Amino acid sequence: MNTKEKRYWFIFCNDQLLLEKTKEGYRVPYQKEAPIPLSEWTRVHELALFDEQPFYAYSIDKPIVENEVYAMFGLRASFDMIPHTMYLMAGKAQEIIFWDKNNRYCPVCGMPMKFHTAISKRCTGCGKEIWATVSTAIIVLVRKGEEILLVHARNFRGDYYGLVAGFVETGETLEECVQREVFEETGLRVQNIRYFGSQPWPYPCGLMVGFTADYASGEIKLQTSELSAGKFFTKENLPDIPGKMSMARMLIDSWLEAEN
Repeated sequence: MNTKEKRYWFIFCNDQLLLEKTKEGYRVPYQKEAPIPLSEWTRVHELALFDEQPFYAYSIDKPIVENEVYAMFGLRASFDMIPHTMYLMAGKAQEIIFWDKNNRYCPVCGMPMKFHTAISKRCTGCGKEIWATVSTAIIVLVRKGEEILLVHARNFRGDYYGLVAGFVETGETLEECVQREVFEETGLRVQNIRYFGSQPWPYPCGLMVGFTADYASGEIKLQTSELSAGKFFTKENLPDIPGKMSMARMLIDSWLEAEN
């Protein structure tokens, strides 16, 4: 596939992103033709972020062995290797590729689905339309005086502590989700819930919505099926915390800056 103008190409094998080697490090391939040859059945997605130029994305069946030109890295690792806008583009590409692979057939009649727009499909049989799925989750920084609540989830890959988080359930508001998740996981009640910010979380197709809240009542009683540790920390005795790519770190850094 060739284009009239140069475009960025986001090529994935599962969660591994293809990057081109440069003298300074790595970059997303930027050229007219597809960097890796396309098969006749390859679906090339033409996507765009708001107010940014369109880009292409597709998946390959086998990872590219590192060579003089290319290497593949996990999407998380790429956060520190490419500009932030490129990381956001890569995240959207990964989400659409994942959604495409997992929505090949109509959930109503079982007939094949066909792309209708860049982010929607229409059934070739009954005409049902579906859109790319986004799973919304909350994450909350709970304050108690000069301390914040930090927890270690059993699915964390490392010894760091993060914040209480969880998926929004059908029929509840974001604020209700904050209250429920904090109580379910720690036994605590919170108040003064305030919106902080949000970020796409393409692992594989999430939207993370950040909040702050104040401790209201209760004693910590961990939901041991989810958490292995949790307590309140001051800024002087913080444990290892998540990396800067995460909403958890943004919330913690904002609290630290406000405390200084």
